[in-house]
Amino acid sequence: MRLAIVAKLLIICCLTFAIIGEEAATTKGAPQTFQAEVSKMLDILINSLYTTRAIFLREIISNASDALDKIRFQYLTEPKEPKNDAGEAPTMDIRIRVDKDKRTLYMRDGGIGMTKEELSANLGSLGSSGTKRFLEKMKESNDANFIGQFGVGFYSVFLVSSKIRVASKSDSSDKQYIWESNGDGSYFLYEDPRGNTLGRGSELEMELKDDADEFLENDKIKEAIHKYSEFIHFPIFIETIKFEQVKKETSDEDKKDEEKKDDEEGDVKDEKDEEKEKEKKEETETIQKKDWELVNENKPIWTRAASEVTEEEYNKFYKAITKDYENPLYYTHFTAEGEVQFKSILFIPGRAPHNIYDTQIVHANIRLYVRRVFITDEFKDLLPRYLNFVKGVVDSDDLPLNVSREVLQESRILKIIKKKLMRKVLKMIQDIADNDKRLEKEEKDKKEGDSEKDDKKDEESDDERKEGKVLKEVTYPKFYEEFGKSLKLGMIEDGTNRGKLTKLMRYKSSKSEDKFTSFEDYVDRMPESQKNIYFLCGESVDKIKQSPVLEDALSRNVEVIYMIDAIDEYVVGHITDFSGKKLVNLAKDFKWEDNDEQQQKIEKGRKIKYEPLTKWFKDLVGEKVTKVVITRRKTSEPVLLSSPQHGITANMARIMKGQTLGEKNPSQEADAKRVLELNHLHPLIDEVFKRIKTDEKDKVAEDTAWVLVDTAALQNGFDVTDATLFAKRINRMLRQGVDIASDAPLLEEDVSEYEVEEEEKKEDSEEKKDDDKEEL
Repeated sequence: MRLAIVAKLLIICCLTFAIIGEEAATTKGAPQTFQAEVSKMLDILINSLYTTRAIFLREIISNASDALDKIRFQYLTEPKEPKNDAGEAPTMDIRIRVDKDKRTLYMRDGGIGMTKEELSANLGSLGSSGTKRFLEKMKESNDANFIGQFGVGFYSVFLVSSKIRVASKSDSSDKQYIWESNGDGSYFLYEDPRGNTLGRGSELEMELKDDADEFLENDKIKEAIHKYSEFIHFPIFIETIKFEQVKKETSDEDKKDEEKKDDEEGDVKDEKDEEKEKEKKEETETIQKKDWELVNENKPIWTRAASEVTEEEYNKFYKAITKDYENPLYYTHFTAEGEVQFKSILFIPGRAPHNIYDTQIVHANIRLYVRRVFITDEFKDLLPRYLNFVKGVVDSDDLPLNVSREVLQESRILKIIKKKLMRKVLKMIQDIADNDKRLEKEEKDKKEGDSEKDDKKDEESDDERKEGKVLKEVTYPKFYEEFGKSLKLGMIEDGTNRGKLTKLMRYKSSKSEDKFTSFEDYVDRMPESQKNIYFLCGESVDKIKQSPVLEDALSRNVEVIYMIDAIDEYVVGHITDFSGKKLVNLAKDFKWEDNDEQQQKIEKGRKIKYEPLTKWFKDLVGEKVTKVVITRRKTSEPVLLSSPQHGITANMARIMKGQTLGEKNPSQEADAKRVLELNHLHPLIDEVFKRIKTDEKDKVAEDTAWVLVDTAALQNGFDVTDATLFAKRINRMLRQGVDIASDAPLLEEDVSEYEVEEEEKKEDSEEKKDDDKEEL
């Protein structure tokens, strides 16, 4: 809706506005009026277009910066030395002061200034831009890179002002003029009765509204400057008032009176008089002193070449824009060229913020500038959500702005910037990982005595990485500890860059428990006969090591990746393979790669032999398992419970049930289906097989089978379906183990034994009392 209004306003702005009336030479004269359409548009601009009142400071400071840029450019070919009537030369800066008594805000610049005609053309007609016309004259030059491409930013002062006066003095005119308006559709234009007070430039005098008291405070003004105009090329000063204690000066008359009094009293003074005299000499008074304080101390280091900026400067700049107290972990400084040009510095913080995964918070991490003027930091999609930890600045000269500089148009240029930023951030992270490999290789080379070759490589590496921070120590594990979950979130959300992100994944494994390993490192360590990448998910490495299904892989000398984050099972669901190697979850039913023809024949014969056993188990447990098979795994456990190839694992079921907004419904529980794997070589399974061949309704066999199934459920992370029955079966089996009948009743209690014991205690107590009396 607002963009539609802006579009209509821009159409109106393109019209030529006639200025009615004539001005007197030294008086205000008759008021001149805007056209009716302009008056309406001015009201809309003031009350609808801008949403933040402090924006007016950004607008007028940007205009002042334009004026200073213009005069600097003009003086390169036509230098002058203008002065005001007092003989003072204008300064190349911006100065702001507040008069609380008059409720007035002043801003002065030593820029190009405006003649009477220019004041009428630029301020008397909305939509007119002096900068735009100046650029048209200077279009052959590449240095005239100014901000104000539209002419309505100036009118934002009416957000906080009831009346404004613009005094301006141009080198092209001998006189200084004032443009004055209260925003009601008319204005005055007249010669300044004060004469030439500026020498050159402009001064804005803004009488503030009753509800704009906040802009009478220096702190509020400095806050707005730091946010919007911190990196303007020219110094911005604000007038400050300081109170100092100084020695009180004695007038000549007071001195004469004191001397006369001394003559009358004589030269004799006691100690008390001397003390009073000393205190009198040391009397002080408080005086008010005005001074100019520089506000924009931080400089836009992104405009400089990366080779010219020191690491200390990068660290200082990072802390200034993020308010972080720690140095960044890594940064990159680059200039993007091509169809769109922009400069940028991106930082990776040393630690993840506590609210990094809070979806309700808009993380204002990337600050967007246009020609060093801050535009916004509230873009939700300048970088995707999973990279919201990256901080930095982007400054473009190519971005189109709307009339207020507040709402950035969704343009093709912005889309290109997003794409390039995304590519650069992923390269930053890959650079950190590659740097670790380089350092590890250098360490290995040093141990082998090849130090000269190593030093040469180090120099080459520094040259190659001149745009980013040169890391002297292994850093990627630290980065991954802080931001690994964010990259995993990207694996799910960003299908376009999933291939790059997969290379950045790091996990502990059965052969790399002391440090992270990548899929690439895993593949490099694989024997040629191994075709798959094997992994196992769990709550922690210790719990994964207790998993019965891990025993089989370790016995075959197969490396297993340990995945302990809740998001990992979601991530692997989006990875089909890596380097042609399929990812296989050991918690699911699968076949090993060594399943040759001979092995297949053995398995076929085994299946036929134990078919009565598998059928009996399936009939016993019913729908609680999808199927019963003779396991192919090498394990010491009698029974294993795994998940179907295309079902969810026990770990995934646990995660789903543990979600804050997850509902524990029957359908969700049913998704965690189970495959019962029997170890035919285990004595307990063999005993059950023997018993059911004799009697399929053997009670001991049933109890044993159920206990084995429920125990396997606990070991493999599944829920026990009926804990009460499980406890009763364990109780019966314990009775059998110690030769107690299953129906043996509870023992009868003999209360008389307790009475004897109580009597003995009483006698012992009385004897002790007697002994104590004898001792006394």
